[in-house]
Amino acid sequence: MTVTVRDLRPDARADLEGFARVRQAALPFILLTPDSLVHDLTRMHPDAHYRPLVAVADGEVIGTAQVHLTHESPEPGQGNVNVYVHPGHTRRGAGTLLVRAAEEHLAAHGATRLFAWVLDEPGNRAFAERHAYRASRSAHFLRLDLANGTLPPLQDPPPGVELRTGADFAGDPRPLFELDAETTADEPSDVGTEFTDYEAWLEETWRHPLFSPELTSVALVDGRPAAFSAARTDGGTRYGTVMTGTARAHRGRGLAKLAKNDSLHRARAAGYTEAFTGNDTGNGPMIAINKWFGYEVCATEVRHVRELG
Repeated sequence: MTVTVRDLRPDARADLEGFARVRQAALPFILLTPDSLVHDLTRMHPDAHYRPLVAVADGEVIGTAQVHLTHESPEPGQGNVNVYVHPGHTRRGAGTLLVRAAEEHLAAHGATRLFAWVLDEPGNRAFAERHAYRASRSAHFLRLDLANGTLPPLQDPPPGVELRTGADFAGDPRPLFELDAETTADEPSDVGTEFTDYEAWLEETWRHPLFSPELTSVALVDGRPAAFSAARTDGGTRYGTVMTGTARAHRGRGLAKLAKNDSLHRARAAGYTEAFTGNDTGNGPMIAINKWFGYEVCATEVRHVRELG
């Protein structure tokens, strides 16, 4: 059977469902839905040159690639190539075709360094190395059984601290944008990120169909957001925290833990049965916090880098 690679068609439900199905099979720790794919394709900043690709065999989507420039980075030319092939359709050349198409697209838009996340398994790492990618940092996926696990008890906020939800900022999300920008800048990463475009943040983060302002918890100090835990859901039973952090002036007070515990309890009360999150393997403090909640490492990815000549 011949494998071909082409652009994802946002108006074709079979493409969207096929893309989501492959990603769920290959990487079940990340929330993704057909609606979130359409949103990313139509709302991501044009400077990202975002291009989702599919590998197709006999009319069936068997592989996917999410390809874009890191437009929030102060250093230009940083590209992302994240390729996943359905586990039942490996060794048919789909991955290689996707990588080639992704690299050509990014090189045409000025990329000089490419980054790819690869599951920490021998076959996947060997595939990356054959395509001239070298291993760098790594990160864990963590899972928590919300249905059967035991969460730490809820705690009352300390004096001067108030817990709110993201929905309380629906009229003016800018304070959450500012907190997200500050904490993201301090995240462990091999590519610097600066959130400076409020309108882009609104489109890509606040209005994202998976984002749940109701389950996002915010700790306020003197009426200003000081820590938060941002939540996404798939509309079914899966919930994920995509960012948990504290403003620099308020670190060391346990506010991020307070916010995340509040969000987890409300997610469980809302009927979500699985919680997912991710941590850089070098982020010991956050890994310790997540283990305190009961999360367990369920997989590890290794970031690979390729320099383009």
